Amino acid sequence: MNTLVINKEDLKHNIEKIKQYAEKSGKDDQGNNLKIIAVVKANGYGLGIVEFTKILIDNGISNFAVATIDEAIKLREAGIKEEILMLSATAIEEDIKILIENNITLTVGSSQDMEVVNKIGKELNKKIKVHLKIDTGFGRYGFIYSQKEKIVEAIKEAQNIKIEGTFTHFSLSFFDEKYTNEQFKRFIDTIEVLKMNDINPGMLHVCNSSAFIKYPKMHLNAVRIGSAFLGRLAFQDHIGLKKIAHLESQVCEIKELPKGFNIGYSNTYTTRKTTKVAIVPVGYMNGMNITNGKDMFRKVDKLRYFVGAFKDLFKKEALYVKINDQKCKVLGRVGTYHITCDITDKNIKIADKVTIRSKHKIC
Repeated sequence: MNTLVINKEDLKHNIEKIKQYAEKSGKDDQGNNLKIIAVVKANGYGLGIVEFTKILIDNGISNFAVATIDEAIKLREAGIKEEILMLSATAIEEDIKILIENNITLTVGSSQDMEVVNKIGKELNKKIKVHLKIDTGFGRYGFIYSQKEKIVEAIKEAQNIKIEGTFTHFSLSFFDEKYTNEQFKRFIDTIEVLKMNDINPGMLHVCNSSAFIKYPKMHLNAVRIGSAFLGRLAFQDHIGLKKIAHLESQVCEIKELPKGFNIGYSNTYTTRKTTKVAIVPVGYMNGMNITNGKDMFRKVDKLRYFVGAFKDLFKKEALYVKINDQKCKVLGRVGTYHITCDITDKNIKIADKVTIRSKHKIC
């Protein structure tokens, strides 16, 4: 059995560091403190969405965001009454009604979304709380930033919505400063057009965890924090975050391999001598040795990836785990569900505890 072990004190430490850093932003144009919107999607980044949310509430966080209807409903069913923003937009009427019934703030990112939400609002004789999503170059949800007249027209025609916020999402804030600045400019230009047309955009938020730390001038009225609570970032932070978790498993098999024996996919490792190994039932499906993928970068970065991969054929950084507090090298590639560890000359037996800590800060 594999167990994710969470250090709650380290989580509390990260929450406090994030709050302190947010306080340094000072007051916004309306004299309000920077608001922290805690993103608890993907089952609270693996921590358990309800448990994670309750810890955040106990430590002074009162605004939350999710990515799916199921996540939103799960929080409401657990008795969470705080503000919840649905980050994903939809024009599906049934889904919108469920969200409204559960007092979830909607995201609208198209004329179709706006029409359906406005129609439902009219039927219910109420104004529906929404955040506008502006697509500044992500290509997913949101009004396209360059179609400003269309955005204004859609809003003007929707009399049964109440805009409580407007936001965008950065696609590469942890890596590409130039493009992030361009997205930010596109967003601000769009906001200015809304204001010129007497449209109040409400609370403005563009920063995810990476942008929150790297670009304090972009904090605006609120920031969306997710992975930073876990201390997981694609760069070395300067605010003192800690990794809050490690994975524990057990040795499930021990065997002795002869000299010249291949281990793992692609035969990347061959034993140089008789080698005693332990098989541990963890792999990349458990997050083992996951790094930023080659699909996350520009063409030039993909080229660098392949150059790096070629170099790795000749010089590969070793990966280690601890078995009963003994450092053991992982041999061959990490598999989907298993790794093979060198335990030659070590006193290790079946069911001994294996501790795996990430050497990477994962975004």
